[in-house]
Amino acid sequence: MPAAEVTLDDLLNELRAQRPDADIALIERAYAFADAAHKGQLRMSGEPYITHPLHTAYHLVEMHATDPIIVAGLLHDVAEDTPVTLDQIKEEFGEDVANICNGICKVGKIKYRGVQRYVENLRKMFLAMASDVRVIIVKFADRLHNLETLESIPQKKAYRIALESLEIYAPIANRLGMGEIKGRLEDAAFKYVMPKEFEWVKQI
Repeated sequence: MPAAEVTLDDLLNELRAQRPDADIALIERAYAFADAAHKGQLRMSGEPYITHPLHTAYHLVEMHATDPIIVAGLLHDVAEDTPVTLDQIKEEFGEDVANICNGICKVGKIKYRGVQRYVENLRKMFLAMASDVRVIIVKFADRLHNLETLESIPQKKAYRIALESLEIYAPIANRLGMGEIKGRLEDAAFKYVMPKEFEWVKQI
């Protein structure tokens, strides 16, 4: 799990340590592009919005993701939350990255509506995953950072996001054989979905 604050240098140093042949210039260019696109936007915590894609990308580096996936992690909210279009992303970073970002936009439209719709949502996510599993990997990293910062949002919304993580994201990670990610999602969501049980576990 990354530190409370992750810098671009932290991301690049971790990447260099893992893969000396990584395209550092590409990652730096993607960060600069995302930073410019999100300029002036803030998270509910009051932090500059760029902190979220940066942490998402850091989680992807932890997962030993490839350069295009890390780039997509940095850009994953650009097409949805800024005036920048997918065509512009394609022009700057290629069709592969743009396709991952497009898939992330589609999956992001799936909202958890309760247990009765669990199977339907699960199927939709698997359909999205079937075209490119990298979309789901970026969504896992995105969700991990969102779970780590739930204290900044209203309790009811935090509960919904945490429950969605337990009911939809963690089972998909399990089916993909990503046990560590499943565990991290569950651990981060636990205290928001079952706060009394969390306090009991913490005490013992």
